[in-house]
Amino acid sequence: MSLAAQELDIEAAYHAVSDTYLGSDVDIHGLCRDKRHNEPVMQGDFVDTYLKVPTNAGAKAAKCAVTLFKYKDVMTVLRDADTFTSGFIAEGLGAFFDGLIILAMDGEQHRRTRALLQPVFMPQTVNEWRPEIDRVIREEFLLPMVADKKANLMDFGLYFPIRAMYALMGFPADDPEKFKKYASWALALVAANQIDPEKAKIYGPLAGQAVKSLYDAIKEIVVRKRAEDTQGNDLISRLINAEYEGRALDDHEVTTFVRSLLPAAGETTTRTFSSVMTLLLERPELLERVRNDRSLIGKLIDETVRYEPVATFKVRQASKDVEIGGVMVPKGSMVQCMVISANRDDEAFDNPDAFDLDRKARPALGFGFGPHMCIGQFVAKVELNSAINGILDLFPNIRLDPDMPAPKIAGAQLRGAKTVHAIWD
Repeated sequence: MSLAAQELDIEAAYHAVSDTYLGSDVDIHGLCRDKRHNEPVMQGDFVDTYLKVPTNAGAKAAKCAVTLFKYKDVMTVLRDADTFTSGFIAEGLGAFFDGLIILAMDGEQHRRTRALLQPVFMPQTVNEWRPEIDRVIREEFLLPMVADKKANLMDFGLYFPIRAMYALMGFPADDPEKFKKYASWALALVAANQIDPEKAKIYGPLAGQAVKSLYDAIKEIVVRKRAEDTQGNDLISRLINAEYEGRALDDHEVTTFVRSLLPAAGETTTRTFSSVMTLLLERPELLERVRNDRSLIGKLIDETVRYEPVATFKVRQASKDVEIGGVMVPKGSMVQCMVISANRDDEAFDNPDAFDLDRKARPALGFGFGPHMCIGQFVAKVELNSAINGILDLFPNIRLDPDMPAPKIAGAQLRGAKTVHAIWD
């Protein structure tokens, strides 16, 4: 049976996404450092030239006219959504979501949609979910692993964000195989964003099948919850009941928005977890410090997102002629913002190539910035905090497994470690 004729399981789907965005075997930090110092506003498309990975603009989009490497320039673009727009994403990655994807919205449409969704993702709401997140992570995942005294932590890292997030969204929690299937469909949509025509032939049909299957599965839940007139605390119930300026979402909109959130619901958190655990286990003194002072876990997550962001770049489109760093950018041109470079700009961060939890707080750009800042970041941080606390509580003296390959953070986009082998007492 060909790959296109079957469904990907969750692990195959996740690794298909990783392979899609692995890119060229280059030192991305070294390349960005050189550009920051010698060509901070590069005329041309850095990702297409050096990294060879897709962007969310899709394979048919024009190449980027300029690429930005400095913190101040990237920040300027991300915070000004009127001048630097995102609507082009609707024809790229957004095409898999009928264009109803918040990443692809501009102006008033984005403001209204964000205002509807935002209350569901605010810290006070997310913190209400913390006990259930803790329960899922500890009881369903970590406690069964304790006696083994060793594991590839990514066998846990791949599943816990998806399991926790899907429960919070309001998916049935009594059928593990069903949520794994939903997750594999969501990941298949990301894997479909190919620049290689031959791979596009393989993953395109898978994505087409996944789009419909995921829509039908979510719509069934939405219709049932609306019929029950539920006032539940889960995401789907809250979206059904949400109103902004007298407007509510209909079943199609709730279904499509939930579907557009699913690829990131596990994907980004999983990759961040892999980098957090890699950077922590590589530093035994820091590990011991965090074990003894759990208030540092928030800083650990934030510093990881600065030091090794999952999303290494963002793309925007100029809505008018504009000058950036002395370079004219014509209206309609694509602008590439190298977040991974901005996060290590020594004009913004002291000693930026050091992994330092004690550095002076300053917004890093791993979750984006401005109007399109990641709407689910508080959920991801609560899940990660819960997972790290659980590991430190239940796996005494956890350390890297000396008999297995050391973890390596890699990827031109969607960075993370493929495996993190650890042992404990």
